[in-house]
Amino acid sequence: MATRDELMALMRQFTIETERYVEAASERDSLYRTDLHALSIMMGAAQAGLTVTPGLLREELNLSSPATTALVDRLDSAGHVTRRRSEVDRRQVHLQMTDKARSTGAMLFAPLARHLNGVLDRYTEEELTLLRDMMQRITDATVAAKDDARDGVGLAGDRPAG
Repeated sequence: MATRDELMALMRQFTIETERYVEAASERDSLYRTDLHALSIMMGAAQAGLTVTPGLLREELNLSSPATTALVDRLDSAGHVTRRRSEVDRRQVHLQMTDKARSTGAMLFAPLARHLNGVLDRYTEEELTLLRDMMQRITDATVAAKDDARDGVGLAGDRPAG
């Protein structure tokens, strides 16, 4: 059980250090943390072949409509995204990352990627497969816990009414 406790402590520390890294990187390049999270969401969506809209960002980042508008305006003004109207529904706006956003993102996260890849290089493909599966399950469990926390499930014995 000590190993499990140590692993949980290391995951907590990893989360803290990741947030510290994002904070340092965003300060260095005068970007808000939310801007970096938005660009990360957009990169993931692009890799998955999904269309990014302000509504998707609002939902993923849990922002109000005015905060989402301010975010998109900042990213647009900084040259990180372009807006274009949907050809199917002219009321809908699609967001696309620019080459500047991709190069900024690569530059911001290059030190982290370099150090993490140095660690991953020490593992076999079989071990990496096991670690990938574990990280996927941990991520899924974190999403489920977030949903529970949002719904008030399991918090100090409280359960939502109904």
